[in-house]
Amino acid sequence: MGVIARGIVEGDAAYAAEWLFTDRCDGVSAGDYSSLNVGASVGDDPDAVAANRAIIAGYLGADALALVRQVHGRDVARLAEPAAVPPDADAVITDVPGLPIAVQTADCVPILLADLLDGQVSAVHAGWRGVVADVVGAALDELAPRGPVHAWIGPAICPACYEVSEEVRAEVCAVAPAAFARTRTGTPAVDVRAGVAQQLRERGIDAQLVGGCTFEEPGLYSFRRDAVTGRQAGVIVLRERP
Repeated sequence: MGVIARGIVEGDAAYAAEWLFTDRCDGVSAGDYSSLNVGASVGDDPDAVAANRAIIAGYLGADALALVRQVHGRDVARLAEPAAVPPDADAVITDVPGLPIAVQTADCVPILLADLLDGQVSAVHAGWRGVVADVVGAALDELAPRGPVHAWIGPAICPACYEVSEEVRAEVCAVAPAAFARTRTGTPAVDVRAGVAQQLRERGIDAQLVGGCTFEEPGLYSFRRDAVTGRQAGVIVLRERP
C-alpha cells in the first residue's frame, strides 16, 4: 500500500511521464496523521513528514519531492529542484526529467498534467476556490502546450458528502456548471472533480478519473471528516525516453 494508482504514459515524443496518487498507508506518522502524511503545516512531527516525503519520492526513484505552499489561489510556480522554502502557489510545473513534483490534498482535487511534446509536467491543487479561480487554466496557460496534454484527476470528496452554502454553489457553478450537485440529504453541494473536468474539457483535454471519495474511504485523509488529519499526494515526474 501507499499508492492507490500509478501509471506511465508515453507518446511519439522524446518524453514520457510517470504518475501516482498516494493513500495514507506505508508511512511513519502516528496518531491522527497515521501514516503517510505529506502535509508539513497540519501539526505532524516534521521529521515524520520529511521521512514520508522521502518514501514517496523513492517510489519514483528520487530523493525528494518538489512541492509548493498551497494557498487556494491560481499562481503557478516553475521548479527545477525542490525549494528550501516552497513558493506560494497552487500549481507547479517542471521540465526537469527525474524531478517528482507534487500537490497535497485531503478533500480537494489533485490534478496531474503531462505535455510530452514539449517535455513538461504539472501538478495542480484545486478546491472549490481553485475552480472559481480556474487554477487549471492558469497551469495550462503557463504550460502553453503545442500538442496534446494527458490529465489525471485524483481522489477528492464527492458531492454527496460535500455540503456547501447556496452562495458557494452559485459562485462555483457560475464558472463550471457541471459542478452543480446536492448531498445525499438534498442540501446544496458542489462536485469539484466535475468542475475541474469541465474546465479541462473546455481546453480540449479529457482527463482520467482516478480513485474515489476521500470522506468515504478510511484509507484516505479527509479534512471534512476528521478535521485534524494528514494529506495525501498527487505526484508526477517527467522521463526522458531512451
